[in-house]
Amino acid sequence: MNFISEALESQSENTRTKKDQQSLETKFQLYTDKTEEGCQILFNQLETLDKCSFNASLPLVMIVHGWSVDGILEDWIWKMAAALKSQDKQINVIIADWLTFAHQHYPIAVQNTRHIGQEIADFLEWLEESIQFSRSNVHLIGYSLGAHVSGFAGSYISGTTKIGRITGLDPAGPLFEGMSPTDRLSPDDANFVDAIHTFTKQHMGLSVGIKQPVAHFDFYPNGGTFQPGCHIMHVYNHIAQYGITGITQTVKCAHERSVHLFIDSLLHNDKQSTAYWCNDINTFDKGMCLSCRKNRCNTLGYNIREERLPKSRRLFLKTRARMPFKVYHYQFKIHFINEIQGKQIEPTFSISLTGTKEDAKNLPITVLEGINGNKTYSFLITLDTDIGELIMIKFKWEGTAVWENIWDTVQTIIPWRKGTRRPGLIVKTIRVKAGETQQKIEELANRYKEELKFCTAIFLHNC
Repeated sequence: MNFISEALESQSENTRTKKDQQSLETKFQLYTDKTEEGCQILFNQLETLDKCSFNASLPLVMIVHGWSVDGILEDWIWKMAAALKSQDKQINVIIADWLTFAHQHYPIAVQNTRHIGQEIADFLEWLEESIQFSRSNVHLIGYSLGAHVSGFAGSYISGTTKIGRITGLDPAGPLFEGMSPTDRLSPDDANFVDAIHTFTKQHMGLSVGIKQPVAHFDFYPNGGTFQPGCHIMHVYNHIAQYGITGITQTVKCAHERSVHLFIDSLLHNDKQSTAYWCNDINTFDKGMCLSCRKNRCNTLGYNIREERLPKSRRLFLKTRARMPFKVYHYQFKIHFINEIQGKQIEPTFSISLTGTKEDAKNLPITVLEGINGNKTYSFLITLDTDIGELIMIKFKWEGTAVWENIWDTVQTIIPWRKGTRRPGLIVKTIRVKAGETQQKIEELANRYKEELKFCTAIFLHNC
């Protein structure tokens, strides 16, 4: 006899308490492959668990939507449910429908998040008490306001044992930014909490998504402020795809990107996105944070490495504009020596990479700060494809007129003697680090200006 059958038999022999008799405003729909409406599980009605084929021996993933403008469950909810089942069919997937409370003016919906959090906590306690379903097997995935609903559910559930995991997908910012941990999603709300921040761009002091860390691991794709492919210039593409509602799609594009990054992690097991611990996006953009030592990197999405930390850890990564979102991160550290005294050089050059699997050609790099003296400069380069092990780097210097002007200037000052090497720009060393594989390569260049003027190839394995 299974847990549900035993509970049904026990329930018929006992009188229900007042708490047992109450109903919840939240609708709990068990997702099935057959319909987009799901099978509704009614609180304190064990027969509905049996009718919907809820399997008490399997983990539970509950999807919690956010604020609703039109009072309808959004398409991404069913896409995520289907993706969860495709990833691992040995789970229960429940959609927590709180549209009645979410389809309100935003400040009212915010007030309602605590009430819905309490209802989800009550529902999970009921599963625990009636069919011995462990809360540690529960994973709440909350989007926008739903992220904070999930946090309240985790904090309101009775007892000392916590919910297994909460994932916040771009947790809502307005009326939550800067609040204490008890008034928003926080690392204390589950055994493990992760969050993906995709739309923290501020306007008049507010941002759609919360900017501050709220989890054990907080991911900031592309810096978290905005996402590629979501600029207003893409509104025409969205209108072509969605019709007039494409305008709305453009507005919520970056906010909802968190959802699709998570779905992507479910659908593409072979293309899991790696993110790296870093202080800020400016440092990350220089490629200076691609270390995986001492758990400094982690996988974004469903397959994250779960690790409780004493302090929130902010991780950064770059992504593509569409699924699959994964890119490959490389740091290039180039040591330049500028021999032309008092002359700042601002060259632009491209790099081509040859790998064991594929090649990547003409990747532009610009030294934003200009090259002075004897210094190492760091760059971040991302590739859409996996080129394999790096075996050759090729430089191509752009704008040769810049170099010629430099030589004209120098030659008016210095009388050249035949056979004497002219002062110029030297590339002393090149260091490359691949974030995804942690492969490191260092080569000594010592190539003079005459050789760098057009194209230089650095062979890494005596090819």
